Amino acid sequence: MTITEEEAGQRIDNYLLRVCKGVPKSHIYRILRSGEVRVNKGRIDQLYRLAEGDLVRIPPIRIAEKASQQAAPGVEFPIVFEDTHLLVIDKPAGVAVHGGSGVSYGVIEQLRAARPQAKFLELVHRLDRETSGLLLIAKKRSALTNLHDQMRDGVTDKRYLAAVVGDWTNKRQHVKLPLHKFTTPDGERRVVVQAGGQEAHTVFNLKRKWKDFALLEAELKTGRTHQIRVHLASSGFPILGDEKYGDFALNKQLQKANDTRGALKRMFLHAYQITFTHPDTGQPLTLRAPLPAECDRFLVSLGQPVA
Repeated sequence: MTITEEEAGQRIDNYLLRVCKGVPKSHIYRILRSGEVRVNKGRIDQLYRLAEGDLVRIPPIRIAEKASQQAAPGVEFPIVFEDTHLLVIDKPAGVAVHGGSGVSYGVIEQLRAARPQAKFLELVHRLDRETSGLLLIAKKRSALTNLHDQMRDGVTDKRYLAAVVGDWTNKRQHVKLPLHKFTTPDGERRVVVQAGGQEAHTVFNLKRKWKDFALLEAELKTGRTHQIRVHLASSGFPILGDEKYGDFALNKQLQKANDTRGALKRMFLHAYQITFTHPDTGQPLTLRAPLPAECDRFLVSLGQPVA
């Protein structure tokens, strides 16, 4: 394999893990240690960073085909922004961003299948399966690393809209609760508020309020797994339709309309706005995705807000 400009700059082990999909990580490191992988005919270690034009020799690797392996169908999603560096889509609720954990494929695999000519497509960040909204995909490695740096340095501004149950009173409220991530015995990822966990900070702004519900804007100051969902549930205001951390009895009731409101059959969490610096032009960019129709209809069904 000859390393292209897009592939340059990454470590040899990460490169091999990407191009040798389905090969166990332990096997990748074994062929690196044994010197079976050569760069420009010489041995290298796993920390070697590839340069444009490097010639990489990868030995033949045989892996058992998984009978259940399902090829991802090519799917395009609603495009909010696209240029040569970046693709930003409006992800529907109920679609995973990538395969794994019982999901055969997700957004990224479907996009790659729909765009076989694309040399590089990588997720910049993730959204929970049941969360809709803005999802950034890099079309160049330079864009991916630039945006990762921006997110790590806290200069991106991500905003979500969430509908919660309860009597929310504060116009603006900071929630700083440490989060601990763990996996249940059946392989499900869960998060709890726990002393000694990762520092997490969300700012909530009240947008509209009804007798029993409120629409909040969530402003992420850190980007932990399930952060908004757990911060709200732990504060006594679970997100409507949240099947992991929500009010399960209420979620069941929300499935059907009644005299005071319409039905809601999904989690009401939507990534509606993001601001960042374009990785190539250096210009600030703010992108928005409108509230999905099913969420909008539910809010309208609640009638006039009280605040």
